Amino acid sequence: MESKWQISLDWSTEEVVCVIEFFEVVEKAYKGGVDREKVLALYRRFKEIVPSKSEEKQLFKQYDEELGISSYKVIKKAREETSTKIKM
Repeated sequence: MESKWQISLDWSTEEVVCVIEFFEVVEKAYKGGVDREKVLALYRRFKEIVPSKSEEKQLFKQYDEELGISSYKVIKKAREETSTKIKM
């Protein structure tokens, strides 16, 4: 899977890298599984960069539609699961 990253011109280089890392971990959850704590940590950092729920939904929609996945479902599963690995 490969995506065109939706980045804001207002973000610093470090913030762009963090957002990309978040979406990469979401993608990895579909490819074979990822560490639950890593998903949650990267999502917390993502929310520091993108605090607006509407902007989050817009980014998720663009990314999810392009790859046929659900970022929201990965986050939801990471929050609800007690296992150490998340796999979609």
